Amino acid sequence: MDKLREFKGKILFLLVFVTLFIIIFFINKLPRTNSSVPPPRGPPATCPFSVSKNTITPLNNTKHLLVSAFMDQREKGFDVRIIGIFKRDSIQPLHCFFCCAGRLSKETTPSKILQHSDNFGFPYTTTDVLCRIPQYCDASYVTLLTQPEKDTTTKHTWLPIRNKNEKKLQFHFTVCISTLFNNYNNVLQFAQTLEMYRLLGVNRVVIYNTSCGSELDRLLQSYSEEGFVEMVPWPIDKHLKPSPGWRFSEYGGDLHYYGQLTTLNECIYRSMERSRYVLLNDIDEIIMPYQHNDLMSVMNTLEQQYPHAGVFQIENHIFPKKHFEPQGKFNLPQWNGVPGVNILEHIYREEPQRNIYHPYKMIVKPKMIEQTSVHDVLKNYGQRNIVSPQLCRIIHVRVALQGSLTMEQLHEDKRLWDFSKKLIPNVDKALKRVGMLSNSHT
Repeated sequence: MDKLREFKGKILFLLVFVTLFIIIFFINKLPRTNSSVPPPRGPPATCPFSVSKNTITPLNNTKHLLVSAFMDQREKGFDVRIIGIFKRDSIQPLHCFFCCAGRLSKETTPSKILQHSDNFGFPYTTTDVLCRIPQYCDASYVTLLTQPEKDTTTKHTWLPIRNKNEKKLQFHFTVCISTLFNNYNNVLQFAQTLEMYRLLGVNRVVIYNTSCGSELDRLLQSYSEEGFVEMVPWPIDKHLKPSPGWRFSEYGGDLHYYGQLTTLNECIYRSMERSRYVLLNDIDEIIMPYQHNDLMSVMNTLEQQYPHAGVFQIENHIFPKKHFEPQGKFNLPQWNGVPGVNILEHIYREEPQRNIYHPYKMIVKPKMIEQTSVHDVLKNYGQRNIVSPQLCRIIHVRVALQGSLTMEQLHEDKRLWDFSKKLIPNVDKALKRVGMLSNSHT
């Protein structure tokens, strides 16, 4: 009897198991729906993937140039910011068209066009185009249309949407160098500045290059290969007549200073999801701590004092390159054949004329910036702070700004010498890599 009950129990368990298996099998065969993503209707329209491989892309049927697109959901109702260069008198309505995980979006969305307020009188200016991503669209690429109706027969050039999948910050500090042009070849100062920034804790230097000299190109390629420098081609002269100056009335041309404002903004967004801080300055300038030996210590101090600030303005101090340290302590023979300025030889600085307009450069938190100019931000979240020159200032070795000052009216400043024991061998190593150190030191 007990064996019979045990046998019946096994049969019952087997029947239940087989029944459940059959039910699960048929459930899996049923068509699935997702409440958040509707099922596709008809054959999917795949994106014609003509993705721009250039840093400057002309927009069809307009006088505008597109540079790059980024996820940016800080402004309510918008998801993507496209940075471009637009002709100010030819702005027209534009519509955003997306590629959604390989399929064309079912609709276009109207854009919001924001011209930057600093244009210095030039016909072209940095412009932001804000777009909303359509519902159910996992957008990976975007383009702009002059008409709201999407046209799948036209060959569009798409921009990849950046900053979508960044997990964590890669860098503490990124330096943005706006534009190199006119075959710039100040090799020695460039190497000294890059190595000085490395000593101060900078992790990445982004450089927008229109043209530079052959020796500097070799040096930059070397830094790029090791990952410290990120070279961004910037062939603005192939599309517009860029100005070598900052004022249209004086220099003419289509665009301010080879597109400096556009590249600074592009660099901020390029760095937004990967760098905690961004330094906005020129290559002949070093943002130098005077009470600390690295930039992170400076920023920790400033963060404690100004926890709501996202912009830190650093005062510019000119070190005229016509005045040399009289003893020639750092007139080093191994650098004699290297083109450019030796910043260690220039220890005399001008006192800034604070009673007139005095420019600053900046350290910013990129996530708190919407638009920037050269010496100040145009739109930002949070507060701005002018940093005391006793804490941090710019060492700017260049042509004298106050050319009439005598040596007695200048201040001796040897701050760079505090780093010379590490700086000199590091510069030697960088120059040796590209064969520019003299034979006695190779």
